[in-house]
Amino acid sequence: MRFLISIFFTGLIIALAAFIVPGAHVAGFGWAIVTGLVIGLVNAVVGGILRIFTFPLNWLTFGLVSFIITVLMIMLSDNILGNKFDVDGFWTAALFAIVVAIIEMIIGRVASDRK
Repeated sequence: MRFLISIFFTGLIIALAAFIVPGAHVAGFGWAIVTGLVIGLVNAVVGGILRIFTFPLNWLTFGLVSFIITVLMIMLSDNILGNKFDVDGFWTAALFAIVVAIIEMIIGRVASDRK
């Protein structure tokens, strides 16, 4: 049940971020859930491999390379999903990643306060 709630909130966060960020579009709430799953899968597999190879550079830049990899994984997810999820470019994807992180932080804070 917790997994289903997590998937629902992922879709909600993606849909809200696409609504807030100009240049980011998602076809609907169902596609927002699929987009969240694809971004998570791509970030875990491809992003994980890239983070291993770029660890020294990531360490030197205090994590900036990890953020850039996340933005690139959002752009890769855009290419995978076609017209169901669309970001207009690198800077739009960067703003999308920041907004998603802020919304996740807020929801995480609210959820932890209720426990």
